[in-house]
Amino acid sequence: MKIDPKNPADLSAQIAQAIRDAIVSGALIVDERLPSEAELADQFQVSRPTVREALKRLAAQALIRTQRGATGGAFVNRLSFEDAYSQQITTSTLLLSMNAVSFDTACEARYALERACAPMSAERRSPDQLATMRAEIFRQAQPGLTDEAFCASDVAFHRALVDGAGNPVLSYQLAGAVEAMQPLMNMITFTARSREAIIELHGNIADALDARDADGVEAALIELEAYTRQLARDVAEQRRKPA
Repeated sequence: MKIDPKNPADLSAQIAQAIRDAIVSGALIVDERLPSEAELADQFQVSRPTVREALKRLAAQALIRTQRGATGGAFVNRLSFEDAYSQQITTSTLLLSMNAVSFDTACEARYALERACAPMSAERRSPDQLATMRAEIFRQAQPGLTDEAFCASDVAFHRALVDGAGNPVLSYQLAGAVEAMQPLMNMITFTARSREAIIELHGNIADALDARDADGVEAALIELEAYTRQLARDVAEQRRKPA
């Protein structure tokens, strides 16, 4: 593992990247103990505080864990897709909010990915996942449900649809699409949307999944996407009108 002292990038970031690369390449394996702070400082020719900062970066990304005691130190972590969900969601949220991604672009991506899950979800969804979707539909129909709670229920409904595909790689990739894009889309459209229309479409999706009808799931998702896009256009048009 090496760094370039002449590189203007932060030294701790370079060290973190070097260790990350070693983990990804398999040079450092799961549960392997990293060299001590002193050994890493000597290896990279930097101060121990710089090494400590690099290790903090890696710990924040769940790539390493630290243990205290005589047998303690920093160890390569055993990652799971579930552990990485929050990072995927945070990254997707930042990309959407900071890079001027249009509503249509985000909507197109999210529903294209979700429709890809439709055939697998229709085949593999569990009774518990279907029950979750039914429960969220019931929750969405409750009088007095706040917009924030409706949005959370909306996310939980689509999360169950995605997880019904039974593919952890897809679930991880779609964590950002559903749990980052969906709340942002809801923020734009909540003033114009009809809860009854969304609940009906959610019901159509759940019914199709119950019947293991992949085409029905996809058709309902296409209709939901069209409705969502139209809502965004209506909101944009309303905002353009003079007060």
